[in-house]
Amino acid sequence: MRPLLQLCTLGLMLSAPIASFAQQAAPVEYYGTVQTDAGEPLPGATVFIKGTYIGSTTNSAGTFRLMVPANLIPAPLSISFVGYLTSTDTLTRSVRPLSVIMQPSAALINEVVVSASRVEENILRAPVTVDKVNTLGIARMSQPDLITGLARQKGVDVTTSGMFMASLSTRGFSGATSERLVQLVDYMDTQSPSLNINAGNALGLPEVDIASVEILHGPSSALYGANAFNGVVLTNSKSPYEYEGLTVRLRGGNRDYLDGQLRYAKRLGRKFAFKVSGSYASANDWIASNYDALGESYAAGNNRAGSGLGYDAVNRYGDVGNTFGATGGALAGKTVFMPGWTERELIAGDNKAKLYRIVPSLHYLVTDKVKAMVEFKRASGTTGYQFTNRYRFKNFATNQWRAELKSDNWYVRGYSTQDFGGNTYDLPFTGAFMQTAVDPNSTTNATYAQQYFQAYAVAYNTFLARNPGNTSGAEAAAQSAASPFQLTAGSQAFNDLRSKVISDPTPGIGSRVNPSSILNDISGQYDFRLKPFSLIVGGAYRQYRLGSDGLLFSDRENKRLVNDEYGAYAQASKELLNNRLKLTAAGRVDDSKNFDPVFSPRASAVYSLDKGHSHNFRASYNQAYRSPTQQGQYLNLDLARVLLVGNIGNGFEGYTTAAGSQLGRILRNPATAQQELDAYASTAGRLKPERVATWEVGYKGLLATNLVLDVNYYNSRYNDFIGQVRLITNVDGSKPTLQQLGAAAVSPRPFQSGNTRVIQVQANANQEVKTSGSVVALTYTPLKEFNVTGNYTLNLLNRDNLPEAFQTYYNTPKHKFNLGAYGEVKKVLSYSVNYRWAEGHLFESPFAAGQLQDYSSLDAQLGYMLPKLGTTLQVGGSNLLDSRNIQVYGGPQIGRLVYAGLSLDIK
Repeated sequence: MRPLLQLCTLGLMLSAPIASFAQQAAPVEYYGTVQTDAGEPLPGATVFIKGTYIGSTTNSAGTFRLMVPANLIPAPLSISFVGYLTSTDTLTRSVRPLSVIMQPSAALINEVVVSASRVEENILRAPVTVDKVNTLGIARMSQPDLITGLARQKGVDVTTSGMFMASLSTRGFSGATSERLVQLVDYMDTQSPSLNINAGNALGLPEVDIASVEILHGPSSALYGANAFNGVVLTNSKSPYEYEGLTVRLRGGNRDYLDGQLRYAKRLGRKFAFKVSGSYASANDWIASNYDALGESYAAGNNRAGSGLGYDAVNRYGDVGNTFGATGGALAGKTVFMPGWTERELIAGDNKAKLYRIVPSLHYLVTDKVKAMVEFKRASGTTGYQFTNRYRFKNFATNQWRAELKSDNWYVRGYSTQDFGGNTYDLPFTGAFMQTAVDPNSTTNATYAQQYFQAYAVAYNTFLARNPGNTSGAEAAAQSAASPFQLTAGSQAFNDLRSKVISDPTPGIGSRVNPSSILNDISGQYDFRLKPFSLIVGGAYRQYRLGSDGLLFSDRENKRLVNDEYGAYAQASKELLNNRLKLTAAGRVDDSKNFDPVFSPRASAVYSLDKGHSHNFRASYNQAYRSPTQQGQYLNLDLARVLLVGNIGNGFEGYTTAAGSQLGRILRNPATAQQELDAYASTAGRLKPERVATWEVGYKGLLATNLVLDVNYYNSRYNDFIGQVRLITNVDGSKPTLQQLGAAAVSPRPFQSGNTRVIQVQANANQEVKTSGSVVALTYTPLKEFNVTGNYTLNLLNRDNLPEAFQTYYNTPKHKFNLGAYGEVKKVLSYSVNYRWAEGHLFESPFAAGQLQDYSSLDAQLGYMLPKLGTTLQVGGSNLLDSRNIQVYGGPQIGRLVYAGLSLDIK
């Protein structure tokens, strides 16, 4: 919290002299009406003095009142509303009623974005590919989470691993963690400091408090720093000075779905304002049910699905295995697996997904152009999550504090985020530790697993002795004899042991995961607004303070791991050829505790064919970098079959996992053993940041009245590509000797304990990784009653020259598309419908890897408006056809969710 306190102190020091110079002239009152071109009142339009925080919104009758300090007159007035061209006027000293007629905007080309260049600009002239979802677009979403609703946008991939757990990406490398994309809310990072993940929209805002969402595609480190690698998603909240009043949204549906959201904002005089928003949502969670055999065990191997010896299934937990030695009789050399429990059985009654958020804030106008604010945000929830394993995020919580001092051309901002694991637990660990717990009914203090495998071996060998060659009968007899030594799901003994394991964080005994880390961030920016050209400069300082009591990270003795990062950037832009050509250059330097400084440049050009800027061609070159995640640097997590560790030491030397299955043969001939092993040699050097260079060309403009085309092509080259590498090595990174390999190979748990292990680390590839792709998007808005949209995305990964076993985690469909329609009929009926389809593809993660089938979703919403009551009745749903929709291998089937509800908006 110290950096945040320092910021608050700085804000007070700055605000005092600013306030003292502010002129206290008596305000002048202006009033008027805002109407559509059809003469209908336009409630909710914003009426503001440009460059200030002086403004108002129109009420249900379309009228407004505005108090303007006399020293600002004549004042430039701006009136705006989504779907209409912004109207301007000048307030003079002669007070007169204002009558403003708003003209519809052709295909929403009047949209302004700030994410592309960190300054306001028209979306048609943005130098890179950017998309914007305004308040109307957000209201049309029918998914239970904002992030899943963004899947209908061009070039956006969403992966869902739980009801309220989804992540997104652009231009490939999708996954459950969004490692290559930065997700911001009012420029604050929403990631969990411990896990480096964006838990859907959990640390975001309730949809009723969102003014817009901007999606910036492609490398963006030049302005946003580390990890703005493949894009940025910026959510902008509604200001209490612009959006006053009460908004309530209620929904309920199948799967016991319940969603309630509230926002209330009030301006107290000219200076003060406050806002509070919050939400609560719950539903029966999506449960994973993939019972294919897990691809590899890397130690003793796995059996085929359905084997009478048992097998390690993707979504069964507690199916621990035992490889029998010479004393196993007919089972010698074979691996037997316990049946384990399904995810639904292991979660038991804990299948309810929940999410609540509360976000109060106070705002004060130091002057008419300088605003100070403080905000607190609390978010907590329960849902499924998948990355290194399948997890049950239970009561996972985050607190975030923010203080900010902001003008129309500069800001200073600080925030602090702390997460809490709550009662989160690891599902595979839960099942495994229940099996390896001591059976209280055992007279020899044997574990359930020990008794199971002993009973299985006795029955198996006995049956074969009586029935030689009948292995299938022996397997059935052995399973029957051993089954009493696995607890029955739902029994009292099962429930008691489960509760004990998931509440215990002790390594090897309990599965509770309760990290609590802190992220502090201070940043600032200044826009010089020079006449010859535009220039902005900015900088940021960030500090991670990681804590897990040694259960997730390598922290010890209650001492947090501290990791500092610094960055500074500048951007200059110039318009030429009668403002038809806009040239922009930007660059940023970042430094951090564990890595050398990195420079990220960007250069772009936008050329408009016409004076009205209706046809715009753009080209850009970007370099960006991705700093290894905090887990990639400091992880220390033992999954039994593999040890996950950070890689900022001296790297690791060893052998590929393929050597494990050949060790018995190799070690039998000591004279040639080392030579044969050298053919399996593998190394993972010390981590360094990943780099990407991207060329992009595109066009965005009006092909015809109300018809907008947005098309782009990109080509990217990744160097020092960060992927996952598994190898047999010593835990200190040194290469195992023949003696160490031999001892580990014959241990009760080969390469799963001791000094010589199968270890997985993040490592940089020596090969260049190449990707490319294109997006085509059309929007046609001929009538208010009927509008259509469509987009197609092509993503290509070039696997040439990549090592065969190297995992890229590309996780992206080659082909996908969206088709949608929306409209409003006679200001009473509104509708939206969208169909999306994605081609099946390989999905890789540390937990499991496999092929996904094609997946699709039909989403729709219908609203009936009661204008006099400020109320809209709604029905809608996602995946209405209940089609197969699995977006994460080993994750759940995302089924149908339908709802009915209402929204209330009182200005």
